[in-house]
Amino acid sequence: MPGEAVHTQAQALIGFGQVRHARLKPVRNIFAYRTYFLMLPMRSLQRGDAAPSPLARNRFGLVSFYDRDHGDGRSPQDGGALAWLDALLAAEGITDADGEVWLHCYPRVLGFAFKPVSFWYCHRVDASLRAVVVEVNNTFGQRHCYVLDPARFGAELRAAKVFHVSPFCPVEGGYRFRLMVDAARTRTVARIDYDDALGPLLQTSVSGTLEPITAQALRRALLGYPLMTLAVVWRIHWQALRLFAKRVRFFRLPAPPPTSVSR
Repeated sequence: MPGEAVHTQAQALIGFGQVRHARLKPVRNIFAYRTYFLMLPMRSLQRGDAAPSPLARNRFGLVSFYDRDHGDGRSPQDGGALAWLDALLAAEGITDADGEVWLHCYPRVLGFAFKPVSFWYCHRVDASLRAVVVEVNNTFGQRHCYVLDPARFGAELRAAKVFHVSPFCPVEGGYRFRLMVDAARTRTVARIDYDDALGPLLQTSVSGTLEPITAQALRRALLGYPLMTLAVVWRIHWQALRLFAKRVRFFRLPAPPPTSVSR
């Protein structure tokens, strides 16, 4: 699917969809669950020219977004998450991603946040996709970013795995990303497949339909997916218990990679 359509005024979006996860070996473990997520036009929000939205930003709300939940945790007074992202891109030699930046992430729900993976879609001023930053958090409080450069919607993008996520997967092999957002921003699919040294091990994806964030959409999210971020953490630990019961090999937490960003 192509990249961003031209809009006169960007809108903060909410996506309703599904997370899918399939482990292929040494035992099969497959599950799927409903979810919702945010797709935020970060430059427009920073400039203050995005369409009005009821989403609470950097303040408590039943569903909210906090800049400090991303990157190096800098405050809005220091430019927030977007300033961190621009500094990261500049350090990686990416100087032409000065168009809109769309952030696909989980919100805070009732003040609680856990963001296993967030996608920063960085565009040029002509709306073409320039790079993608995949921001990964594990349950040990660690964070790492994979910079996909060059990037193109629908293409297979690769990165070597250097960061520990699951104690049932080694830090070896690599990821294959396939990221898609339709031109009208009504549908998105983010697929991440992981191959260990012997081949395909995991197939995961998050997908959904996008719509403007309205009070009605937020009510639907809260009523349809109560305690969503807490449920994400609970499911991670439940699936870990299932793998442990199936005697899947356990890998202890290794030392983190020497840098917080890899390409």
